[in-house]
Amino acid sequence: MIARARRPAPSRAARAAAAALLAAVVPATSLGDDAAPPSSVPAFTNEVEASLVRAIVGLREGGLRHALGEIDLALAKTPNFKLGHLIRGDLLMARSGKPVAFGPVASTNAGVGLLQDEARARLRHYFDAPPRDHLPLPMMQLAPSQSHALLVDTDRSRLYVFANRGGEPSYVTDFYISLGKNGVEKRREGDQKTPLGVYTIVSSKEKLPDFYGPGAFPISYPNEWDKLHKRNGYGIWLHGTPSETYSRPPRATDGCVVLTNDDLRRLARYVDVGRTPVVISGDIEWAPPGRWQESRGEFMAAFEQWRADWESRDTARYLSHYSPRFRADGKDLAAWGAQKRKVNARKAWVKVGVSDLSVFGHPDGDGMFVVTFAQDYRSSNLSNRTVKRQYWSRDQGRWRIVFETVIS
Repeated sequence: MIARARRPAPSRAARAAAAALLAAVVPATSLGDDAAPPSSVPAFTNEVEASLVRAIVGLREGGLRHALGEIDLALAKTPNFKLGHLIRGDLLMARSGKPVAFGPVASTNAGVGLLQDEARARLRHYFDAPPRDHLPLPMMQLAPSQSHALLVDTDRSRLYVFANRGGEPSYVTDFYISLGKNGVEKRREGDQKTPLGVYTIVSSKEKLPDFYGPGAFPISYPNEWDKLHKRNGYGIWLHGTPSETYSRPPRATDGCVVLTNDDLRRLARYVDVGRTPVVISGDIEWAPPGRWQESRGEFMAAFEQWRADWESRDTARYLSHYSPRFRADGKDLAAWGAQKRKVNARKAWVKVGVSDLSVFGHPDGDGMFVVTFAQDYRSSNLSNRTVKRQYWSRDQGRWRIVFETVIS
């Protein structure tokens, strides 16, 4: 029998280079000898991202050969994956102990730096994903008309999809995304920032230039809160990438939220134009179910008390739910209160029905909720039905309304 030649073991330089590459990409807190994939990480949405992560994370156990095999799988599916090619090149160079992009002396090329950021963002999802059984506090209540809701976590470069389960959010899937070149908190046209707030997908666009990929979903920026704060600009879309590009770095757009073309097609099945909410926020708190229910219950009790106090026709109690900095229809709290006292004086009874209620967290201020609902108002001398939106904020230790408007 002819003995098979044994593959030479990697040199000390190659092992050191591979370790340097791994350390450059994987968060330092995850690099202990006993580091293992966290059990709470959701399954990857697509195999391209999964192969990339397995290649990098598997360097310690599987070595360079295994990592190259995983990267080759990703590139076979998506030959236009720039980050994949960069990682593959470094893995090949690591064989000789000289990785470039992620080695001890990384390249100062700006384009390489952006791809390094993408690698870290994708790996963070693997090592530091929110616990699967936790719920995001910005998702408090989905209306019956909203089958799904989207949450854009700007800190994690991730878009999460939640299904409506009796008004509560239920995790479905998530996608890597790119945001504005200059970060978030859009304020003016051309600032290349992504807005923060609560929006709705307002339309669906197809047959666009190749730059946008297979389509786009424009959102309702600027909304009434943005306009109140004199934020301008337009054309904030969820869209895809040019055909020659698989993905873009975490900060690479003019303000839009950009997904890979495959992920945009997957996302489309959860979008209901005119109804799907899009919450864009950073520093998102994910709470265990018990604390999430407690926070939800506290706010819903405040909202119900507002409704009940309106029906009581006790104007002082009703107005106690409004912040001193309240604004609506060009009125401050004093003008609003004077009008309500005048109106209530002419009524023998009032009934206020609420339906199709949604509650989403807004990143402005120290805790804020955007509440949208259909209001069925009946009284002794007037009846009407409107769709109303309120912005509630913490004020002197309790929830109060800071802005209110009729949207239809």
